Amino acid sequence: MVSVRVPIVEARDASYDILIGRGLLAELPALLRERCPAARYALITDSHVHGLYAAAAAERCRRAGLAAEVFEFPAGEWNKTRDTWAALSDRLLAAGIGRDGAVLAVGGGVVGDLAGFVAATYLRGVPYVQVPTTLLAMIDSSIGGKTGVDVPAGKNLIGAFHQPRLVVADLDALASLPPVQLAAGVAEAVKHGVIADAEYFAFLEREHRAVAGKEPAVLEYVVRRSVEIKAAVVAADEREAGRRAILNFGHTVGHAVEATARFAALHGEAVAIGMAYEARLAETLGVAAPGTAARLRAALERYGLPLELPETATVDALVGAMQLDKKAREGTVRFALPAAIGTMHRDRASWTVAAPEQVVRQVLASGP
Repeated sequence: MVSVRVPIVEARDASYDILIGRGLLAELPALLRERCPAARYALITDSHVHGLYAAAAAERCRRAGLAAEVFEFPAGEWNKTRDTWAALSDRLLAAGIGRDGAVLAVGGGVVGDLAGFVAATYLRGVPYVQVPTTLLAMIDSSIGGKTGVDVPAGKNLIGAFHQPRLVVADLDALASLPPVQLAAGVAEAVKHGVIADAEYFAFLEREHRAVAGKEPAVLEYVVRRSVEIKAAVVAADEREAGRRAILNFGHTVGHAVEATARFAALHGEAVAIGMAYEARLAETLGVAAPGTAARLRAALERYGLPLELPETATVDALVGAMQLDKKAREGTVRFALPAAIGTMHRDRASWTVAAPEQVVRQVLASGP
């Protein structure tokens, strides 16, 4: 087992560990007793993960003498809504979960975001533990304390920062992950290489067959290195006041793709499309070194990730969605853009670039 510490600089009492290893779900009761003691545990999961891992995890907790109950909601990004948040909160209240209780988020990114938002707001905040079961959740969404739900105007526009007490990433859970879901997770790993580690990016280029084949040592390295990168960024900038913005590379266009496609595309697929277009934007603006976008596209193609905008994503619709992005300021869309593979552009004190709308439209219209 590997442990990566997230020492939150702005709130040291919110520091926590990310445990990475195999067989960790079997150790969950002991880990909860040590890291997140509570009178009762509410395991929030979706209809897909319930039968795979959540029901067994709850039963394991009960056999160990912990009071644990499963709260399930229908799987799918389109169910990460205020209605689902409200329904789950009402069910926890009806079950009598008190302030001495805790929430466990067992599942992928949708579960983690939604369960985290329930924990952040339930009785003005209760502790929670992230138990990610997908690659994307293990290396990205379970880390950093961002919680929230989607609304018609866009993705994650309602939410809160609420750090978990612990993240438990059991690599054995990846055995059940379909290839398309694995590739979606790799998109975030590729992003981590672009924003912070050229050698890691080269590793992902070189070892694409081993990653896709889920070779144990290779997959463990991918999870560990991506976790290290994200944890380091989050630890220094919990509330995204500065450098944490670099984690949004690919997400400005990506979130707009998700919103306009009504979440028909997986998050990682939308981020892959977003990175392809935003890298081209970076070169068009003179921010990125020539060839950066082509190398990134080639890496994403190795994993079978999409690069083209879906038919539903018109330029007008995308621009409209991006203007509602959380990074937009005074009607201007801002992007976190690479200077080269492994290095992000920084302009004076800002890690984002204000892009003229006409340039953004030109890039979107011309393809990746």
